[in-house]
Amino acid sequence: MSRNSASGSVRVKRRTPFVIIESATARDTRLSYRELGLLTYLLDQSEDWQVRSEQLSQGEGREGRDAVRKSLHRLAACGYYRLERRRFRNGKTAMGTAISDHPVEQWATDYVTFGNKLDIPVVEQEDGTFCVKYADGTLGSDGFDVAPEDVEPPAEEEPEEEPAAGEPEPSAAAPKDTSTTQPAKKTSTQKTAAQEKAAAAEEKAAQEKAADAAARKVATWWWDHAEKHLGKYVGQRGGFMAVVAMVRRALDAGYSQQECAKALQHARKHFPAAQQWQDALGVVTNHIQPQQRSGRIPYSDSATWGTTNDAPSQTPTDDADDATFGVVARL
Repeated sequence: MSRNSASGSVRVKRRTPFVIIESATARDTRLSYRELGLLTYLLDQSEDWQVRSEQLSQGEGREGRDAVRKSLHRLAACGYYRLERRRFRNGKTAMGTAISDHPVEQWATDYVTFGNKLDIPVVEQEDGTFCVKYADGTLGSDGFDVAPEDVEPPAEEEPEEEPAAGEPEPSAAAPKDTSTTQPAKKTSTQKTAAQEKAAAAEEKAAQEKAADAAARKVATWWWDHAEKHLGKYVGQRGGFMAVVAMVRRALDAGYSQQECAKALQHARKHFPAAQQWQDALGVVTNHIQPQQRSGRIPYSDSATWGTTNDAPSQTPTDDADDATFGVVARL
């Protein structure tokens, strides 16, 4: 993870300190040769370099600004690139760039969640890392978390040395050596702590897996329901995964699967916008009153004319207007 101190610096998520493109990235059929070349060029820049589409489009052999911006959007949709509107703990803000030498699924999901925009709001945490801030005020991963395959496996414990041939084994009645007893107790304590930590990590992983499964279950049901009642989805690619992430955040916030399902039905969108989703959750949990879809108050005779006794008479009165209307003769 990049730790550059400059507020608007480039944060690069890479597995090597060189411009070496992984085979999976080089063979990503979602990227054109133009986009793959642009990604390679960006990865080769220093972290204090400012990424600007105008600058990328200048110089011999470069393409136009619109072509560059289109390629940047494609890289963002595939999880390789994004802009970050960074808010620091001291209250200052800055615009920076994040680049990855391999696709980051969270970046691709956020690109869809924020309406296919390049800039994503992130907030600095106490440890210097950043979290994405969503429209509902919740915080999420910025994609710079260490992946499981990047973590080095723990070193194996060396086996205890067996006594050499001919050497007598220690007698059971021999006095205990306190110098060797203390380290043994310490190793046992460390082993117990490591086991507890591993068990806690395993339990957390199981909870995360269960939450992901619950979110995907709700999203899958809604996707089938929406296609039957609203028609086939023709929005941006990744809409389904964006709904999964949206439901997952709601479940983490304490909403039930049933409330999420009812909220999706109320929103009546394959992939509702963030504000529509928040409003729908508020309606199904009775936190806010539902609005009339037409925006108008239904007609009511009593509200317009009052009670039955106050209703106007259908018989004309003596001073009713008896004027006749016709063509006025021109003088």
